Amino acid sequence: MNNAIPINIIRFLGLLTLQVLVLKPISYGWDGPFFINFIVYPLFIILLPLRTPMPAALLSAFAMGILVDLAYDSWGVHAAASVLTAYLRPWPLKWLQPREGYNVNHSPTRKRMGMQWFLGYASIMMSFHLFAYFSLDAFSPYFIKSILLKTAFSFPLSMIFVLIIMYIFNPED
Repeated sequence: MNNAIPINIIRFLGLLTLQVLVLKPISYGWDGPFFINFIVYPLFIILLPLRTPMPAALLSAFAMGILVDLAYDSWGVHAAASVLTAYLRPWPLKWLQPREGYNVNHSPTRKRMGMQWFLGYASIMMSFHLFAYFSLDAFSPYFIKSILLKTAFSFPLSMIFVLIIMYIFNPED
């Protein structure tokens, strides 16, 4: 557990760099009929160690979100969605908890928990994050069709990138 802080700092910086420098330029169609948006920075929140205290999770999620907001020139939308995702993180973890429980010294990675468990957990977290992000971006239930379409288009693309990252780096913690 002593190396959890440096690992998460590197993960934070790596995902932030990937999101801002690589994925932002290939996103397309914010207001048009065709929409492509890749969002992978919530993987940082997803992979936080299980014993991370709630204030630390919320603060680090806010830091990630506000830095993405600065790069995307948005006004706190990413930060709000990230903090909300970090706040709700314990519920999917509780729902998906294995019978023998978690080893709280580990992170919920594909290598530690298995592919099926990780895919379910990451899907719940990413779909919630994307829905929260697009809801906050629209800021009105009037646009629910647009919110759901954007979430539906972004979810598979984002999850593909998340799975690619997990296969390439295959983190244990």
